[in-house]
Amino acid sequence: MSAPTFAIPGREPLFGGRGWTALAAFVLAVVVVVPVLFLAVPESSPFHLSAYFVTLMGKIMCYCVVAIAMNLIWGYTGILSLGHGVFFALGGYAFGMYLMRMIGHEGQYQSDLPDFMVFLDWKSYPWYWSFTEHFWYSALLVVLVPGLLAFVFGYFAFRSRIKGVYFSIITQALTFAFMLLFFRNDTGFGGNNGFTDFKQVLGWRVSDPETRATLFALAGLYLAGCLILTRMLVRSKFGRVLTAIRDSESRLMFSGYNPLWFKLSIWTLSAVLCGVAGALYVPLVGIINPGEMSPANSIEIAIWVAVGGRGTLLGPIIGAGLVNGAKSFFTQSFPEYWLFFLGALFVAVTLFLPHGVAGWFERRFGKGAKA
Repeated sequence: MSAPTFAIPGREPLFGGRGWTALAAFVLAVVVVVPVLFLAVPESSPFHLSAYFVTLMGKIMCYCVVAIAMNLIWGYTGILSLGHGVFFALGGYAFGMYLMRMIGHEGQYQSDLPDFMVFLDWKSYPWYWSFTEHFWYSALLVVLVPGLLAFVFGYFAFRSRIKGVYFSIITQALTFAFMLLFFRNDTGFGGNNGFTDFKQVLGWRVSDPETRATLFALAGLYLAGCLILTRMLVRSKFGRVLTAIRDSESRLMFSGYNPLWFKLSIWTLSAVLCGVAGALYVPLVGIINPGEMSPANSIEIAIWVAVGGRGTLLGPIIGAGLVNGAKSFFTQSFPEYWLFFLGALFVAVTLFLPHGVAGWFERRFGKGAKA
């Protein structure tokens, strides 16, 4: 009698045929279709896309990246952070410093310093503004500042075995502390007004339609790249360890794994993704202020993931798109009812769609949303 043979299953493709087709269609839309409809089609045509629409969609795509970053740490690793807004805002401020330096003498006071510094009687830039007139240095800050903050904070938190609701509370305290710090006028970040009135980026006028279309395309490409990166991570051995941490960290430790470095690496990566999204958000929207660091914003990020479906590939994108699309409509038409709608939406999803929209779609129509 011959011994049984076992075949090692081959590596599955990253996406199926329909997945790659959908991703290619999305990239084609953000790189070609939308810019053409925005730039080449005359405003009198019904096919013309307005600057408001392009800016809104670009902003929502940046929010989708933040939701993906939150899903990596909460949906796949089981660590609920209520402080991701601070990483998003720090990336925005890091790139905003470069944009403020590029204003030059075009400000209201026609000074080498930004208008808010002239108003507050500053005589020179503080030391931490050094070299921010260089694009490459600001781009480096966009990655390093959120990344280093996340690494240092996460190292001490995870080494101390802080998790669950206690971790959520201290992350919320972190973003609240940064918000209060940046609200101060003497920190050199514009106080409650923040940074605004940008003029140019890399020699391109920020207000030009071509620049707006380019920023929109970059936001779309970055979202597609983050989607592919997430898929690669969760399908790898590293991703399976993250899922094991979420399901039972104690069993993982008994198996010989040290969860500290796995949690710290995905936590830091998540913060960096948020920081780059914030850097793309600032020139698109034209402003960054401490309000982006508010605890309410970080809680809203968690709501995006919960609504879309945490632990799924497309859930965060669906949730961020639905919530921010509804927010845009309500804040324009019924601003006094927006918070009521947001609360009702969260309660309804918790009660009737515990796995989010993507989870419901998967159970109803089969595979597709689950990573």
